[in-house]
Amino acid sequence: MINKKSQRILKHKRVRKKIMGSPKVLRLAVFRSNKYIYAQLVDDVSKVTVVASSDMDLPADASKKASKLNKAFEVGANLAKEATKKNIKKVIFDRGGFKYHGRVKSLAEGARKGGLNF
Repeated sequence: MINKKSQRILKHKRVRKKIMGSPKVLRLAVFRSNKYIYAQLVDDVSKVTVVASSDMDLPADASKKASKLNKAFEVGANLAKEATKKNIKKVIFDRGGFKYHGRVKSLAEGARKGGLNF
């Protein structure tokens, strides 16, 4: 029996066959759990995470009252800010097998607003 989690993993593997981050264009990988959201810029050639951000990195006083959508937007904006410090402008978006909807979409919009192109 195939459940939702294994379906997502199969989708992610299928996408990862085609998408690969390089030193020039990094891969923006997103993982969403029920409680948190994580994003990282990965160079798949050298297998290194260059920049990472999650909603656990946000200030505690602001994140308590914010909704999950707003937290995801802030994670994307925070990731973009850290990436621009390292002169990273262009990335490939890897949604991790999740639908481009809700928190994943909000994170992408925050990253775009912060200055990343994908």
